Amino acid sequence: MTAIIFDCDGVLADTERHGHLPAFNATFEQFGLPVRWTEREYGDKLTISGGKERMASLFDEPAFASVLRGRDRTEALLKWHEAKTRTFRRLVAEGRIPARPGIARLIPAALDAGWIVAVASTSAEASVRAVLESAVGAATAQRAPVFAGDVVPAKKPDPAIYRLAVDRLGLDENDTLVVEDSRNGLLAATGAGLRCLVTVNGYTRDQDFSEAVLVVSELGDPGRPPIEILANRGPARPGDHLTLDDLRACLEGPR
Repeated sequence: MTAIIFDCDGVLADTERHGHLPAFNATFEQFGLPVRWTEREYGDKLTISGGKERMASLFDEPAFASVLRGRDRTEALLKWHEAKTRTFRRLVAEGRIPARPGIARLIPAALDAGWIVAVASTSAEASVRAVLESAVGAATAQRAPVFAGDVVPAKKPDPAIYRLAVDRLGLDENDTLVVEDSRNGLLAATGAGLRCLVTVNGYTRDQDFSEAVLVVSELGDPGRPPIEILANRGPARPGDHLTLDDLRACLEGPR
């Protein structure tokens, strides 16, 4: 059976710029931490998978050593991340983070066509479910299993999250396509033996996606400007926007 696994952040919605970054900065302010990440600084942090892991990088910055000294690292990270997740979910609920083009069209279409659809992310499960429900609606979201947060010991680019999804759902690697937006995600997918389609965003457009079967500017929708094909190593021949036939064709390309 054909299956498609979506990453969350940067794929379902442009969550990094409009959700996670402001949520991180609001949390830093809430806890009196003398740091506010700019968009450029946060772009550098995106090489670190996982919200807690990005926050943990503060402990390695000499400028904040005196402020963080004496804090219980595990306890502090837990409190900060819980607060950040609450803020992020509020932003989603307020409609501040709309779905990326193609998501609200392709996920229901894939499910109606009998495909297995799932989401695999390094973000907190509560955040991922909030984004998914906002993007496709509650009823459709309930039909898509979510693998997120700390369900695996190592985060992307480690392939553990995708291996878990394949194992739990009983998927055939040859019939499973991953949709990612970053090199870390691409390496996680290909490391699990899966083909990967990449839909880039402003933070990831210039990353190396040489292992991807197809790289596009977005998934697209009718009535929007045509998508940009940045690389195509498979038999798909997309038009102005991607269709289920294009996604299925990606599974005939190289792994």
